[in-house]
Amino acid sequence: MKRLIHLLVVVLTTGLLASACGEDDSVTLTLVTHDSFALSDATLAAFTEQTGVDVELLASGDAGQMVSEAILSAGNPLGDVLYGVDNTFLQRALDGGIFEAYEAPGLVAVPDEFELDATHRVTPVVYGDVCVNYWIDALPAGVAPPTTLEDLTDPAFAGELVVQSPETSSPGLAFLLATIAGTADWEQFWTDLTANDVEVTAGWEDAYYDSFVAGGGDRSLVVSYASSPPAEVIFADPPVDTAPTGVLLDSCYRQIEFAGVLAGTDQPEAARQLIDFLLTPTFQDDVPLNMFVFPVSDEATLPQAFIDHAQLSDDALSLDPAEIEEHRDEWTDRWVEIVLG
Repeated sequence: MKRLIHLLVVVLTTGLLASACGEDDSVTLTLVTHDSFALSDATLAAFTEQTGVDVELLASGDAGQMVSEAILSAGNPLGDVLYGVDNTFLQRALDGGIFEAYEAPGLVAVPDEFELDATHRVTPVVYGDVCVNYWIDALPAGVAPPTTLEDLTDPAFAGELVVQSPETSSPGLAFLLATIAGTADWEQFWTDLTANDVEVTAGWEDAYYDSFVAGGGDRSLVVSYASSPPAEVIFADPPVDTAPTGVLLDSCYRQIEFAGVLAGTDQPEAARQLIDFLLTPTFQDDVPLNMFVFPVSDEATLPQAFIDHAQLSDDALSLDPAEIEEHRDEWTDRWVEIVLG
């Protein structure tokens, strides 16, 4: 019954919107995104075909920069819908009052674990796990892959791990949060990791393609994603049947990305239509092979490479967004003292 109601709402709203717009009164929405947003051209074209609403993309830096700019323009937004705020910056966005509440009908197909805002100011769209990856054939001779976070401090892995700075990198921040959530004493963990010759880079590309074996580096361990193994298979040249990388599941921190209607938009009805569209199979099925993240909807279909090679944790680490917002600066400052000081 819920799904039937959902379909009726979408059909009726689409028809009303198209009638309201008319052929000579077109509507264009601005979708504010982070720089990593990617989508097939046909996907947004499908939304326009269904609704008569055009969508323009406005890239606005990484998630932190995007949220900061949205807060500065609160009430007079740079766009109509914002996509890509994740749970590490969610509380900052909610406290900034940048969204108007809207409960999308498509949420009936989304597991409750992804809905972190009970008032529906944001809608979960995709998720992914930040995890330590290892190049299977490059691990130290005779050493088994790590199975716990604490294993990374073992002298057997000295000089093998490269991470990103939590000050400048989203996966770097996620991994810091993983160690806070997943170790008994995160400060001692980083003290031991530093003594074990961990390398720190500014961003993911520097770590993965310069220091890690994948890019010709000499480090066999890197902070990356649960979706990195299928990516290694998809882009392998020559082709391979088995991923060359594995995932340390004990290290995985779950990132959920949300979208929301920006408060003050001149096109609230069209903006809600776009939120609805983000939960349809048309959008959800398109994101894995474009952004290498996972769709939140149970109605989505994963590509075969993800089914065969992605390694998701059954018990991914997480922290409450409010706790992150309260302690982020304190935690990153302390990390700098331990690791870079």
